[in-house]
Amino acid sequence: MSARIVSIGTAVPSTCVPQERAREIFAGQPGADRLTQRLIHAAFDASAIERRHTVLAEFGDDLSPDDVIPEGRARFADDDGRMLRPATGARNDLYIAAAPDLNARAARAALADAEVEASAVTHVVTVSCTGFFAPGPDYRLVRDLGLDPGVERYHLGFIGCAAAMPGLRLAARICAAQPAAVVLVVCLELCTLHIRPSADPQQIVAASVFADGAGAAIVTADPSVGRAGGLELDRFATTLTSEGETDMVWTIGDHGFEMILSAEVPRIVGREIRGAVDAFLADAAMPDAWAVHPGGRSVLDRVETGLDLDPTALDASREVLRDYGNMSSATILFILRRLLHDDALADGARLGALAFGPGLTVESALLVKRRVAGARADSLPVEAVVGA
Repeated sequence: MSARIVSIGTAVPSTCVPQERAREIFAGQPGADRLTQRLIHAAFDASAIERRHTVLAEFGDDLSPDDVIPEGRARFADDDGRMLRPATGARNDLYIAAAPDLNARAARAALADAEVEASAVTHVVTVSCTGFFAPGPDYRLVRDLGLDPGVERYHLGFIGCAAAMPGLRLAARICAAQPAAVVLVVCLELCTLHIRPSADPQQIVAASVFADGAGAAIVTADPSVGRAGGLELDRFATTLTSEGETDMVWTIGDHGFEMILSAEVPRIVGREIRGAVDAFLADAAMPDAWAVHPGGRSVLDRVETGLDLDPTALDASREVLRDYGNMSSATILFILRRLLHDDALADGARLGALAFGPGLTVESALLVKRRVAGARADSLPVEAVVGA
């Protein structure tokens, strides 16, 4: 039996920031000259994003009781709303404080939707590139969910936006080796921890798209585990583009992690995506539906053009970008979740998934939707909102 994604759960922080407010916060940074202001407005307005979620409560419109900033926690804005520049250590301290709860909420949502008890989980795979601590997110999930302390744990760190695909691939490999395995895969990114005032066009572009969120998937090859149906994991592939090593880069600086995201990225993706997909599919037909990581609106546009897709083919990806922004590795799980619960996709529909990471790396997956005969897919459950 092929491994399948039985369910996907998602969670976002309670602070939701409309894109217009995010733009004004960044445009109001100290010392922003007229050119910087123009760059900020152009980048934020062209993003095709309406709202994003963040663990930084000080950027919300109003602080709720759940959003009170703990005493001693580094602030990212002063009392007048001007952006500050906390040190990397202080940012990572907030990651340590906020990440476990968001991870656990996404995981609990996935377990509930799968109708799987936490005690059934045999393996945990965690994914993140926006913070570090040890014992880490994998350890905390065992403790917070009450999993068996003998559960096998794996953490994939600092791989970037494409990392959910290696996480699912690892789960599929585990299930192939151990058919009774039940694997919990959780991707968590707190990208907004690394925003800072900057006139650098690449930092402005990054600030205009990145957001916070977590996605979790239950993966098993055992047909007796959980609810029937899901997304079968048919095949995976990874490839490097011929250029782009310096165009998408993720490093650690003194005032947060630093993202280089050059204007060449969409062009490289558009130029090379057809060759990467053709090599991946070989002689197989094009998929019936697509889940493409929305690194940004222009990346989706280039994929659509490069693969000669129907204008509606990337609707799920564009909707997630609009509603949540780019949550790095977690984003593709939000998209797959929408397709998993999409009544318009029939049993046997083939889904192509693509994600892009530093390098440039292209991660691909082919999934097959399975539905119970005569049953309708569930309506899309509401995301677990931390603090709600």
